Amino acid sequence: MKRTVKRFLEGLGVVALVQGALGLVHGTTGRLRGWGLVQRLGVLDGYESYTSVALLVPSCALFAAAGSRESG
Repeated sequence: MKRTVKRFLEGLGVVALVQGALGLVHGTTGRLRGWGLVQRLGVLDGYESYTSVALLVPSCALFAAAGSRESG
């Protein structure tokens, strides 16, 4: 059970990290258009870079939470 929670937290962390990184790459270079979820949400128009950074912060927290879980 603990191993499942750890993998789930790690998976969420990876998704948040990738989406945040894709958003920042697109925001700074204009490349990778359409790859990230942040660019596809019309609600976030003009706030893509802020949202991408906001995704990177919880990804680090999710990795820390998964690392603090004891494997077993």
